[in-house]
Amino acid sequence: MVMSGETAGGGNGNGSAAGAVGEGARAQGREQDRAQGRERGEPVAPPRISLRERKKQLTYRAISDAAIAMFLERGFDKVSVAEVAAAADISKPTLFRYFPAKEDLALHRFADHEDEAARVVDGRGPDESPLAALHRHFLAGLDRRDPVTGLCDVPQVLVFHRLLYGTPALVARLYAYQGRSEAALARALGDGVAARLAAGQIVAVLRILAEENWRRIDAGESADAVYAGAVRAAEGAFVQLRRGLEPEG
Repeated sequence: MVMSGETAGGGNGNGSAAGAVGEGARAQGREQDRAQGRERGEPVAPPRISLRERKKQLTYRAISDAAIAMFLERGFDKVSVAEVAAAADISKPTLFRYFPAKEDLALHRFADHEDEAARVVDGRGPDESPLAALHRHFLAGLDRRDPVTGLCDVPQVLVFHRLLYGTPALVARLYAYQGRSEAALARALGDGVAARLAAGQIVAVLRILAEENWRRIDAGESADAVYAGAVRAAEGAFVQLRRGLEPEG
């Protein structure tokens, strides 16, 4: 599961409270437009990001890429944060403003996907259930060999996955990302205990499907060879979810 993107947070870029209020109002208006478009069943374009935010994302990516290159070459535990900062030509305090923990340097690629399931649920059509939308989205990911589904045999992806799953500290940190994904999905499902239980089941299913696909590819099978079985497994998994989570009739 190779992923990308994380935001540094804070500020609106214009240096004034009035600007912040104005930007907030504009953002609210854009979200209302998108919501109305979803209600009409129209395709909804993703929200545009500012130049400042785009520069932040590029900085995140540049620092993370430098770190990952070093981790792959020497191993995660043998590379210090100071060495990463020097390679990225920034100070350690600056690095920690972008990445609170060393593990986040490698897992930065997962951050954009933390709320992916929630976005799919929020952006579904008016007559589509949350499970149907997530099912459709996962099958589309398998079809395009999206690394998030585990069904990707691109050499660089394989090397990164071996780094991730072979480093206990990274695996442990990954669970925190998955916890935030679960929380975002629960909010999209309406919050409350029932929504949290449903989100936990869905996120667990998506994780297990991806891990099984990755396990087979790591054992030497190609993504094309695994594809049919991955689709069958996904179909069966969503049938189980539907029986447990959606009302009958």
